[in-house]
Amino acid sequence: MNSPSSDESRARYSRRSLLAAGVAGAVTGVAASSLGGRAQAEDAQQTVGVKNGRINQSVVPWCYKPMSLDELCGHAKRLGLKSVELVQPKDFPVLQKHGLVCAITSSHGFVKGWNDPANHEMCREILTKNINATADANFPAVITFSGMRGELTDEEGKKNMIAGLKTIMGLAEKRGVNVCIEPLNTRVDVEMKGHPGYQCDKIEWAVDICDAIGSPRLKILFDIYHTQIMEGDVIVRINQFKDYVGHYHTAGVPGRNELDDEQELNYPAIMKAIVATGYQGFVGQEFIPKNKDMVASLEAAVQLCDV
Repeated sequence: MNSPSSDESRARYSRRSLLAAGVAGAVTGVAASSLGGRAQAEDAQQTVGVKNGRINQSVVPWCYKPMSLDELCGHAKRLGLKSVELVQPKDFPVLQKHGLVCAITSSHGFVKGWNDPANHEMCREILTKNINATADANFPAVITFSGMRGELTDEEGKKNMIAGLKTIMGLAEKRGVNVCIEPLNTRVDVEMKGHPGYQCDKIEWAVDICDAIGSPRLKILFDIYHTQIMEGDVIVRINQFKDYVGHYHTAGVPGRNELDDEQELNYPAIMKAIVATGYQGFVGQEFIPKNKDMVASLEAAVQLCDV
């Protein structure tokens, strides 16, 4: 058998080199494509959640039932939220496992509150326990309510609430915990969307309580949804009462659902107004998702409020 010529050898070598280079190039291309796809996926994931961080965002668990608290904490952490709120002290370890705080701790309910002296012992007992637990965990605030109006006039309700809260504010001051009164709307007669008969249904009513007591630890939970329904002029009231606000809540109006284009509030403008006041506290997402993908609704709200 004749030996191949040097030209033939060079040709074969060139073909082998090209073939090898082609395979290597294909492998490199696949790897690059894979890495590029992964990078794009990572970039896409990084676009979901808090970026600016000028608003300290939180989320309220009752809106996401039947999702477990542990699962919600996982989503909150992934999205860059700093808090899951309105939980009892027994649930603090779940939040702490995820590196989250409770921006505002639950206490007594909104039906029986400080406006009725018959409820004072109950309110004081629960708030004493929860103020201490909140302080021990180095968390900032506890919620409180007026209670239902019943036969009480506004002045009677205020007088009773002032007397009751005075018995607890010394502890709140000593432990460095804010106690936040929440006004609720009384116009919407749908469960957890309105509270007909609730006495503190306007910001000004709560401001009167704060002024009468004069404690730097007594604040207002400014619920944007409830305020819009009862009074409107949300940004005006944010600026007017900024020194009283210890916490904010969100939800779409009407319906208490997503912060989307099917509701009337301009949340980016509202968040910018909050930032402009110098507020350093938390804004809790407390809307009830209509979307079956509740996490997608939360993601959208978090991004909308991250001004």
